[in-house]
Amino acid sequence: MPERPTNTPKKDAPGNADKPVDEWVTGDEPMTGAQASYLKTLCQEANVEFDPTLSKAEASKQIDALQVETGRS
Repeated sequence: MPERPTNTPKKDAPGNADKPVDEWVTGDEPMTGAQASYLKTLCQEANVEFDPTLSKAEASKQIDALQVETGRS
């Protein structure tokens, strides 16, 4: 019986989490539902207005900043 191929990334290929936000191919798409939900929570904790029009990349950057501000990093 032939071996099944695995879906493990190559060791030298960075995963999506390792790629800089500004290099995301889909970074200009609207933020995901998960990002919106988490960002709303962080905005409430930091007393910052939530912007539902952010792109994936913009939302990621704001999440990173608010995590630091709220002590969640």
